[in-house]
Amino acid sequence: MNILIVDDEQALVKGLKKSLTKEGYNVFTAYDGKEALELINNEKIDCILLDLMLPEIDGITLCKKIRQTMDVPIIMLTAKDDYVDKIVGLEMGADDYVTKPFHTKELIARIKAILRRVNSMSVVKEEEDVIEVGAVKVCASSRTAYLNGKEIPLTAKEFDILYLLMKERGKVFSREMLYELVWHEVSFDTRTVDVHIRKLRQKIEDDPANPYYLKTKWGVGYYFRKDVI
Repeated sequence: MNILIVDDEQALVKGLKKSLTKEGYNVFTAYDGKEALELINNEKIDCILLDLMLPEIDGITLCKKIRQTMDVPIIMLTAKDDYVDKIVGLEMGADDYVTKPFHTKELIARIKAILRRVNSMSVVKEEEDVIEVGAVKVCASSRTAYLNGKEIPLTAKEFDILYLLMKERGKVFSREMLYELVWHEVSFDTRTVDVHIRKLRQKIEDDPANPYYLKTKWGVGYYFRKDVI
């Protein structure tokens, strides 16, 4: 697995690279957004650790650029313990975030969880590979989604949420359940789920404010409509 660390703190990058290399990962490093973009375009990267504050191209802008062409898992590294910054990062396509200072073991655990989830989603039963409900279709093996035959650009976690809800359509999932099933850890911030649901609605609904497919069961959670032709 190839991991790219994008951070302008050289001591941090050096320490992380050493720890991740010990875990068996092949590690690429970049100290600014421009250098990172060149690596992403020229190397096969399986996971990106992306700092928010970067020279040349900042982390938010870089995240947005990456999401225009690929759904590689992105973990945002930020020194800002600010809810708004975290939400902006998620809105731009980050899959997770870790606030500095963080424990290296926690970060490694998050990386393993994301990569395990991505790998497990590609190992599906043939009859579960393609699910089509109304104008929405998901293909698990290629991790792609379509609306009216046109591919929808989804982040890794947006795809996982949509696939899960379509596979179990009609079943209501609480925010806590969705977080634990998709993030593979105990829920600690269910607002993260709300952000991803809102982004999904913007991508698959004609009117996100009055969703047709992705419904809310008030006081309970979210579900994908079962009675769709």
